[in-house]
Amino acid sequence: MSGVEERLLYQDEQLTITVRATPGAPAVTLIGEVDATNSSALACALASCREGAYIDVDTGALAFIDVSGLRVLVMPTLPRSQRWIRLHNVTPYQRRLLRMMGWFYEPRAHHLPA
Repeated sequence: MSGVEERLLYQDEQLTITVRATPGAPAVTLIGEVDATNSSALACALASCREGAYIDVDTGALAFIDVSGLRVLVMPTLPRSQRWIRLHNVTPYQRRLLRMMGWFYEPRAHHLPA
C-alpha cells in the first residue's frame, strides 16, 4: 500500500463510503447502491469530509444510483460555481441518467492521486 490511509465514512447493507486524504481534495469512493433509503446518509457523509473547496467522488463502483442519490452528488439547485463535489469514473449508466435529468455536463479533467 502507498501509505495513504483510507477511512470508513459510512456503511449500511447497500452502500460503503470511504475517504482518503489526498493533496488536492479528499477522495471519496462509493461502493454498492444509493437510493432513497441512504441518500441522506450519503449527503451527511460527504459534508463531513469536506475540508476545502472540493471533494472528489469516485462513482465507478456503484452498481445502482437513483435520482435521490444523483441529486446529492450533482447539487442541481446550486449554481455551478457553488457545487463542491467533483465526480470521477462516472459509468455509462450514471451518465445516461444525468443526461435524462438534464444534469450532465463535461467536468474539467481531474485526476485522483493514486
